[in-house]
Amino acid sequence: MSTIAALMFAAVSSTSFAAEVPASFDAKNCKAEYPKTSLMNEEQGAVTMAFLVSADGKVVESKVEKSSGFKNLDKAAIKAISACKFKPGTKDGAVAQTWTKVDYVWSL
Repeated sequence: MSTIAALMFAAVSSTSFAAEVPASFDAKNCKAEYPKTSLMNEEQGAVTMAFLVSADGKVVESKVEKSSGFKNLDKAAIKAISACKFKPGTKDGAVAQTWTKVDYVWSL
């Protein structure tokens, strides 16, 4: 049985008048490990998360916006992506703290 976890990056539209570019990261170098109990139970699903990324590229806050339907998968995705190094976002061309959304798909 092979496991595939696909990561998709979704841009966040800013509701303010400032030109904002959300933070980003290299999805190829940032993978979550499939939780063993989720593998045994054949759990799959997509989790949508939001991350507040500081101007130095570190995750300040994270939250699940849409659950995969399985707490273990949601927790594993948040933990793994929170540990990734992000490229900071910008506001009006200057490096700034920004929110960004990430979709993580757990698939067997």
